[in-house]
Amino acid sequence: MRIICTVTNDLSHDQRMHRICSSLQQAGHQVQLVGRLLPTSMPLPDHPYVTHRLRCRYTSGKLFYLEFNYRLYRYLNRQPVDVICAVDLDTLLPVTLLRSRQVRIVYDAHEWFSETPEVVNRPAIRGFWRQLGRWLVPKTDARYTVAPQLARLLAEDYDAPFSVIRNLPVKENILNKENFGGVILYQGMLNPGRGVETAIATLTLLPECKLWIVGSGPEEESLKRLTATLELTDRVWFAGFHPPAKLPEITAKAWLGINLLADSSPSYYYSLANKALDYIQAGLPSIQMDYPEYRSINEQYGVFELLTKLTAAGLAAPIQRLLDHPEAYTRLRENCRVAAEELCWEREEGKLLKIYSAIEASLPD
Repeated sequence: MRIICTVTNDLSHDQRMHRICSSLQQAGHQVQLVGRLLPTSMPLPDHPYVTHRLRCRYTSGKLFYLEFNYRLYRYLNRQPVDVICAVDLDTLLPVTLLRSRQVRIVYDAHEWFSETPEVVNRPAIRGFWRQLGRWLVPKTDARYTVAPQLARLLAEDYDAPFSVIRNLPVKENILNKENFGGVILYQGMLNPGRGVETAIATLTLLPECKLWIVGSGPEEESLKRLTATLELTDRVWFAGFHPPAKLPEITAKAWLGINLLADSSPSYYYSLANKALDYIQAGLPSIQMDYPEYRSINEQYGVFELLTKLTAAGLAAPIQRLLDHPEAYTRLRENCRVAAEELCWEREEGKLLKIYSAIEASLPD
């Protein structure tokens, strides 16, 4: 099959789509991933699938969405394609308009779009995305998302069943061996609601620790100002963006990972973030919020410390406990290594390929 996947990012850090596109290409399909070119975009490395980035005049706001969807529709309408996978609601409209060409439509919900922090407290915007989703999603031929609880909620909201394809990492041979004592790692986008400012403030209560922040985003400058205000510049390393292929080497040198999504939206509360699973794959114990998906994984594998309240004092307590009780830390690390054998993409991709095999069987001869 000829498959095109559509996203609004610049393709440089989307590990989920890299795994999905690589698996589909290796299964014998012709795969293309379409995103956008930003002023700050770097050249992409070679991939086993085709990539294409649309050039837009606008980079944010309503005008961006209008322009991107227009350009995406024009581009897709010129491509020979059997299946289009629209990633999130912000690419689904132009994809759905191509159903008249007998193209099969797949919807990959990376998040509950109308319930994200950027949208949930803006009634008019939220209402628009909710109505758009309820109109378009049931028209798709297959749907999947990143976590079981989210699949259940999306199915209820859109009155259409969702499968689950988790953001599991490819199995790595680089495990957490030479960790730097007391180095706490955050990797990911520096967006609102990620808890990074709390992690920085926590260092004032943990003189033995340092914080590595690997990623970039709109909150970066305010986080740097906070670091300077708290006189922590010698203990916080802003590493900037690193290509996904380089992240395991950095992760392997840390002592503890953090994933501190604020309970600011249902989308965050029911999420299952890439970084939580990347930490496990690296054999790195981590602190996660006590939300349903992380609680479920921890009940099965015992790989996390769960945090019920996102405050500096609340975060400092489990970190200090692991510093004071190295045997507890060692137990978490060994549990990560056991879990890593099961929580890997090699065990998840079969579910993805089954979905696309069913779609291929439905295509006309």
